[in-house]
Amino acid sequence: MQIRQLKSKCNKENIAKASKIIKNGGIVVFPTDTVYGIGCDPYNKEAIKRIYKIKSREISKSLPILAFSKEIAEKIVEFDKDSEKIAQKNWPGPLTLILKLTDKKLKASLNGVDKIAIRVPKHQCTLEFLKKCDFIIGTSANISGDGPFRNPQECYQNIHDFDLFLDGGTITSEGESTIIEFEEGKLKIHREGVLTRNEILKIL
Repeated sequence: MQIRQLKSKCNKENIAKASKIIKNGGIVVFPTDTVYGIGCDPYNKEAIKRIYKIKSREISKSLPILAFSKEIAEKIVEFDKDSEKIAQKNWPGPLTLILKLTDKKLKASLNGVDKIAIRVPKHQCTLEFLKKCDFIIGTSANISGDGPFRNPQECYQNIHDFDLFLDGGTITSEGESTIIEFEEGKLKIHREGVLTRNEILKIL
């Protein structure tokens, strides 16, 4: 696919364009409720390779997925009772859950992983985008090891080789999503972000 480096406002027309690009194996940069993200079709191995290359990310590090809703997420992952409770309370929002992957085709495209990190973002542009795609690879649009971007111009100037940039303006967030997992019923926090441990424990 030709690399066009288009930068467009996050409106209905450009969201439709972005979803077509994803379905055709392309790469899109987009705003979320926490930081600017970069994504592709999670079933497309070549597109996934491009994401790793753009981010200079190690192949051994798996990529997270963004879903339109919990109901959509249930098509590809399995929820335990604690994850179910937390998701009901915090999705859409800055919570990433690590869950068992049940979709065999996804396992194949994601190098045989058994678990994936998944969340539903609380951002109108992203949700409209996901409404057309159900779910996408959705990782922060930055070079691995560098900080994430909230300013669209800074992101656009530093990230290259994508096909379309959906500009949603400057993102006003307090930080990244909190990443959690439940192992045998015990809470494990992989990264404490906007959502705190105490806030999570109050729900359980």
